[in-house]
This record gives sequence, C-alpha cells and structure tokens, in this order.
Amino acid sequence: MNLTSDRIRSIGWVSVLVVCFAGTVGLTLRVNAVKSQVHDTDKKIVWVKRDIDFLQTEFQTRSNQQALRDLNDLEFGYKAPTAGQYIEGERQLAALGVPAGPGAPAPIRYANAEVQGDGSKGEGGSLLAMVSPVAGATAAAITDKPKSETRDPEREAIARDAAALGKRLARIEVAEAAQQ
Repeated sequence: MNLTSDRIRSIGWVSVLVVCFAGTVGLTLRVNAVKSQVHDTDKKIVWVKRDIDFLQTEFQTRSNQQALRDLNDLEFGYKAPTAGQYIEGERQLAALGVPAGPGAPAPIRYANAEVQGDGSKGEGGSLLAMVSPVAGATAAAITDKPKSETRDPEREAIARDAAALGKRLARIEVAEAAQQ
C-alpha cells in the first residue's frame, strides 16, 4: 500500500487530536477531583470554626461563672439554700410575716358569699345584693322577675329588624327612579 503524504499528515493530525482530547478529559477529571477535595475541606473548615465558636462561648461562660462565684464570695456572700431553709406550709410562711407598719396600704381582700344556716345566701353582703352595671338593678331583683317582665321590647325590635335584613338587602332600589 502506498501511503501518500497527505494521508500520513491526516493520520498524524487525528492522532494529535485524540491525544489532546484524552489529555483534556484526564485534566478535567483531575480538576473536578481537586474541586471536590476543596469543597470537603471548606466544609471541615466551617465545622471547625463552629466548634471553635462553641468552645470560646463555653470558656467565656465558665470563666464568667468563676468570676461571678469569686465576686459573690468577696462582695455579697450569697449561699445556696439548705434543707433547713425551706418552710413546711402556709402557717410557717405566715409566721414569718411582720405586722403592717404605719402608712402601709390595706391588704387586698376578696369577695365572699356568706351562707346562712339554712343554706341560702344572706341578703347582707351576698352576691345577690350586688348591683349589675348593665341593668342597674340588684341580682336578686333580676332573678325574681317573671319571664314576661324580663323581655326587653327594644331587644325584640332589634331581633325583628335583623331577621328582615336579608329581605331588605335583596331588594335593589335606584335613587333616581324613586324621585321620579
């Protein structure tokens, strides 16, 4: 077979291109491997920085606790409570109280319904003697009224108007037509 110089040059260029392509693929794979290693190293660096921040915070917290303990021992003398310092109940707590001094505010008192011997509530100081701020009457007077007197005609009129509201809204009136 007789190979011409053009044919040999073509084969040479194709072989050079194949070698260059193989080198490019190999180099690309190597670059991607290095990028992956760099990315993994960056992750490790972030983790290490977080660990360093955590350890610095922990160290500062513990050093502050030490400083606070030293300051407490030196300046204030506070101690943790012991078992003998706890009280057993309300009576022991009340025994620790001191009488109110002059000019002290009156203690807060709570309302209490007094029950008479027969089990009914007494009129003096009971909840039924309290005046309703809405109705202006005592609770006993409100509960003693018969059903017919407790109905409010104004309330019934408002209820009727509310029931007729749907009909009024369904009807459309044009203002100009009503004037003509």
